[in-house]
Amino acid sequence: MKKIYFIRHAKAAQKDYENDFERDLNERGKKDLALMCDRLKKHKVRVDAIFSSPAKRCAKTASKMADAVKFKGKIEFIDMFYEASVSDMLEFIRGLDDRLNSVFIVSHNDTITEICELLSDAVIGNIPTCGIFCIEFECSFKDIKEHSNRALFFDYPKKHKD
Repeated sequence: MKKIYFIRHAKAAQKDYENDFERDLNERGKKDLALMCDRLKKHKVRVDAIFSSPAKRCAKTASKMADAVKFKGKIEFIDMFYEASVSDMLEFIRGLDDRLNSVFIVSHNDTITEICELLSDAVIGNIPTCGIFCIEFECSFKDIKEHSNRALFFDYPKKHKD
């Protein structure tokens, strides 16, 4: 069984940035990220590879989550993720090395939500910031089919707040 954990970056500052690429995490984003990292630790999640958009908010999210799951490898930053279409993302996934069994993909909305709905049997509507949507499938990455893979879980910070 293969798993892909699709992760939307943590909440980022909206103001004081002329360049969207450089937007950093805000205080809520940092707190939400700590919560979601604790959730990954609690469930003893392990991954073979982490792929992330190089945008600052994604890079920081990926780095903290890598620490949380004790990932020993190097995060691979994929430039295309910053403005990827769903077809770009699907092509990337189908090109993954089949020696990998479990991967994180850290990216942006709307693409992250749309690829999860395309690949899974779920209707999500929106993956909130710092949300994690995990899909499991029984084929090689190159053979992954649309709407035929099982959603294992969907977790996000507001699920755990009063």
